[in-house]
Amino acid sequence: MSTMFGALNRFISRLDSDSPSHNSRNGSPYGFQVLRNKNLEIPIEPWYDFIIGINGRQIDNTDPNLFAAEVRNCAGSSVSLVLWNAKGQRSRTLAVPVPTPSPTLGITLQWTPLSVTEDVWHVLDVIPNSPADIAGLLPYGDYIVGTPEGNVHGESGLGELVEDYLNRSLRLYVYNHEYAVTRLVTLTPSRNWGGSGALGCVLGFGALHRLPIPMTEPIAGPGETLFETARFSNEERRPPSTQLLSQSPLLYLPPSSATQSSDLLVPASITSPPPPPPQSAKSPTAGPPRGGKKPRAMAASKMTFDDYFREGEQKSKEEDLPSSTKSAAPPPPPPKNTKGPPPSQSSERPAVSPTEGKELEEAGEEPGLESVEG
Repeated sequence: MSTMFGALNRFISRLDSDSPSHNSRNGSPYGFQVLRNKNLEIPIEPWYDFIIGINGRQIDNTDPNLFAAEVRNCAGSSVSLVLWNAKGQRSRTLAVPVPTPSPTLGITLQWTPLSVTEDVWHVLDVIPNSPADIAGLLPYGDYIVGTPEGNVHGESGLGELVEDYLNRSLRLYVYNHEYAVTRLVTLTPSRNWGGSGALGCVLGFGALHRLPIPMTEPIAGPGETLFETARFSNEERRPPSTQLLSQSPLLYLPPSSATQSSDLLVPASITSPPPPPPQSAKSPTAGPPRGGKKPRAMAASKMTFDDYFREGEQKSKEEDLPSSTKSAAPPPPPPKNTKGPPPSQSSERPAVSPTEGKELEEAGEEPGLESVEG
């Protein structure tokens, strides 16, 4: 099971690496992470929100003074911010009004890679009476997102931190998905609590255990993208996927027909129904078709899957079962004897058994002849 989850994690990570990044340094996207928000009127979450664009342009400079100057230039109006949120890994655009007397937003920022949000441990199970159970960790709903004791990176980062704090108090930032709150949990790792592990809980790490979308937001409908990407005016435009497919020499796209109904299905082996053969006038003296087979009915120009199935079923019945219309001819009557009357009984010699013939020979009579007295 662990091997399967590891393979899925590597596959999803490869997909994420192929997606276009907002701003990268050594292949990792960066942005201004919000560390503190003093203005409660701005709906920005500290730690979870990253500012990756401003006024329709991608932030490609790490100097915070340029960001502050752009905000001051919007004094008396609104500044447009593109925010990337770690919950669900989605982007959104937010218009924030900038006051004239003090043209600041009241937030504290830090230039940080977006990959720090991948260092999350999902609590999958909690063993009773373990240090995790005593600290109040909840299975499935809790995510360990960090610690005030220092930075934790990689899958083994939390385990190394726990080993350093054995039999000591360890503080962890825990986010609960069901209640959408982040709390500070204090626990004491120990090897002597009576079970396996120092925490007594099962943790999941990787792409399958990242922070999900908050339950208060609507669920994406069928056909909607799960991971959104923002577009900026200074970002290189990519051609749409349909244009890339049409330019590829290895793919064939059948031409779309406006007259073809959308509620009819055509098998994948043919791109369009076969055209009906040309009709020819039949002469009244024309004989049956060659081979003695009945002429096949013309197929409809548009056939559904049910029509194909019924046609195949009919063919199978005709091949497996004999036709009921063909009956065997009655046997001919026996030939009549016309050579004359049947032989009389006197001319016929009766059959004599071997025993009777022997008795007649001993009596001096010929077998098969009666004695006549003269």
